[in-house]
Amino acid sequence: QVQLVESGGGLVQTGGSLRLSCAASGTIFSIDAMGWHRQPPGKQRELVAIISSGGTSNYADSVKNRFTISRDYAKNTVYLEMISLEPEDTAVYYCNAGIRTSWDTTLTDYWGQGTQVTVSS
Repeated sequence: QVQLVESGGGLVQTGGSLRLSCAASGTIFSIDAMGWHRQPPGKQRELVAIISSGGTSNYADSVKNRFTISRDYAKNTVYLEMISLEPEDTAVYYCNAGIRTSWDTTLTDYWGQGTQVTVSS
């Protein structure tokens, strides 16, 4: 079994910052890309940022230059550093990761349970 557990969400004022963490645990052989998505109230889930196994990152245009994704390979953890937060960033944030549980299994996408980020104006 594999679990992804997010932490670090909360309430912050406009212009503030937060750091989200997502740790993968369980039977893990390897982790491919890891990413963060978000679902604003009443809207569909959208990609925020993704980081490859080699460390290459990509961002949604709306968060470029404000959010930074990083990962700790030893801890199987992905982070999302968010600065200059805006009310439009309010959403439930989910992490995901492509994980193999053994050398001969297919890559499977796992998701965390989500963490709420609320930015007040």
